[in-house]
Amino acid sequence: MGLVMGTFSMQSKQVNYHKDKADDDLEMTMVCHRPEGLDQLEAQTNFSKRELQVLYRGFKNECPSGVVNEDTFKQIYSQFFPHGDASTYAHYLFNAFDSAHTGSIKFEDFVTALSILLRGSVTEKLQWTFNLYDINRDGYINKEEMTDIVRAIYDMMGKYTYPVLKTDAPKQHVDAFFQKMDKNRDGVVTLDEFILSCQEDENIMRSLQLFENVI
Repeated sequence: MGLVMGTFSMQSKQVNYHKDKADDDLEMTMVCHRPEGLDQLEAQTNFSKRELQVLYRGFKNECPSGVVNEDTFKQIYSQFFPHGDASTYAHYLFNAFDSAHTGSIKFEDFVTALSILLRGSVTEKLQWTFNLYDINRDGYINKEEMTDIVRAIYDMMGKYTYPVLKTDAPKQHVDAFFQKMDKNRDGVVTLDEFILSCQEDENIMRSLQLFENVI
């Protein structure tokens, strides 16, 4: 789950909490896109108003216009994987954050996804992850989609992380995935199958808890 984190949340650690509300409101008017009010975002997410203020300043520091396009998102995300090519995985991740399919990520999109990944229930986290893997958004994960995602992850981690991987490693990974998750052997994984299989895997369940106290 840590791969979905980025510069935005890291930047948020360096913010002074003691600006007053007038300053926050002024900041929100000085961008091309003005996010929803803090009260509304607080009601829609699992973050407090103060946490939202911190996240907003970090977001605005990276994206002064108030929105992130895909190229900018890729540039930011690639900084965390200097030994690999993160562009393809970043593309899939961008599409998962851009739930409205507008071609850009607003602050609301960012904190909504982050709220699920950091503070959401197990089911909410797994639903979000399923949507990341469901590239064509048809409600199923097929082997082609899973292969594309796994190959993108291998490319992102780079040769220094996986120096001796065989070329068929992504296929082997996907075959093992489907052997475990495709319960009825129909060639696709449904959301219910995905959630059930993940809940049965202790490693996956532990990974879902790693970032609950990041901010």
